[in-house]
Amino acid sequence: MPLEDLPSQTSAHYLHSTLRERIVEHVFVGEALRRLWQRGITGVEVLRSEFDAGGYDLVMSYKAITRHIQFKTVTLGGRAPRVTANLKLMEKPSGCIIWIVVSPDLDLLSYLWFGNAPDVPLPDIRGFPVARHAKGTAQGKKNERPMHRVIAKGQFEKVATLDLILTRLFGPLD
Repeated sequence: MPLEDLPSQTSAHYLHSTLRERIVEHVFVGEALRRLWQRGITGVEVLRSEFDAGGYDLVMSYKAITRHIQFKTVTLGGRAPRVTANLKLMEKPSGCIIWIVVSPDLDLLSYLWFGNAPDVPLPDIRGFPVARHAKGTAQGKKNERPMHRVIAKGQFEKVATLDLILTRLFGPLD
């Protein structure tokens, strides 16, 4: 394929959004495990969901804390004002959503957090707006997704560093 036919870096983010999500997830896990290693913590388990039926992408466990994590990503400067979440994530003992801000080259820059302390379920999102399918029907109607809710960016807490995210996930690590 000629170079001019390759997608631009900007269009690659939406043309290959699933690939981008997987890369960011792998980078997060690698960076998190490396940082825990550096802090002398090696007893962390990581389990990957085969598909997102339970509302989460990944499970991380450390000691008695088990976190069911839903990942979302946005490119720095991206305008995504909201994300959707599956109600089933509330059924998990410590469900949470980590919205990762990435550079165009997929460097992890900062984080947005929606969740509670370890061993506390996800905040109740049942009262949030019902999500709709991104693609419309043949008639152009975007049907509701009754098991998914829309969470506005303003509901998330800004978290600047990976160390602070790890503390949100597992509590004090010292």
